[in-house]
Amino acid sequence: MRVETPAEWRWGTADAAFLARVVQQLDRPQQQITIHGLPQDLHNLLALARAKPSAGTSTTVPPSFTARVGLLAVDGARNLRAFVNLLGQVVLLLPRFITGRAKIRGSEMLEVLAESSSHALLIVGIVNVLMGNILAFVGAVQLEAFGAGLYVANLVGIASVRELTPILTAIVLAGRTGASFAARIATMQGNEEIDALTTLGVSPVEFLVLPRVVALSLLMPLLFVYGCALAMFGGLCVAVPFLDISTVTYMVQTQHAIRAAHFVIGGLKAFVFGALVALLGCHFGLCAERSAAGVGAATTMAVVSSIVAIIAVDAVFAVCTNALGI
Repeated sequence: MRVETPAEWRWGTADAAFLARVVQQLDRPQQQITIHGLPQDLHNLLALARAKPSAGTSTTVPPSFTARVGLLAVDGARNLRAFVNLLGQVVLLLPRFITGRAKIRGSEMLEVLAESSSHALLIVGIVNVLMGNILAFVGAVQLEAFGAGLYVANLVGIASVRELTPILTAIVLAGRTGASFAARIATMQGNEEIDALTTLGVSPVEFLVLPRVVALSLLMPLLFVYGCALAMFGGLCVAVPFLDISTVTYMVQTQHAIRAAHFVIGGLKAFVFGALVALLGCHFGLCAERSAAGVGAATTMAVVSSIVAIIAVDAVFAVCTNALGI
């Protein structure tokens, strides 16, 4: 087959595509069409298009459902191992922090403390006040029918101190502070700042993770007490006008209902949740891919994993306290 064109002819992409389709239709298994009169570049391109895949080439087959489940399990086990390794490193570095020998910048420690406490006061306060309002409304509807409206104070006090305030405060900080930890460390990972710290002989866990874990662990119990006070205030704002209960009566009933053990359990939960949120945020930040998409994925995984872990650990606390009769 010979192709003849005028001297002033200029090949375009449409002409080349048309010629490739013609050749594909004329080709036979026993004999291939030989083309003459083409520019060398176009001839090489057509030869490449007509080339058949080698015997060793195989198409990519999507993995089966079982294979996908297995890959997810392997990835989850790898993440769990890395998280436990990070937890162990933080625990081993705590004596250095307590004795003041840890390689931590004071300015960054103050920034982390502010980000984990004062900057979160408003949102934590709003969430806990509304939670106290909701508990009081639900309790008022159910208990007033039995003439036991006064026990709304018991419901709001015990539920907020033992369960809801630690959980809601931790979830708020997971979406705010934990996500910030993950995004910042993932960005440093993408900018190769983590590698620079390692090259200089500075442990990224000691320099970045340790201050965040310590700050959030110590400040969460304080935010817990602050949230409890606002949750009880929210219940008071509903119970006094709707149930015809005096402020003094409500406060005395709350004082009688809440025991010291309730505050101990709630404070311990807050401490554990704070450490968990900080560790997960830093873990996914350190494991992030070196790209903008990796920063977003690390932030999302940090928030989702923190919320799931908070609920799971709270269930463990519930089983343990029930077994101990507390």
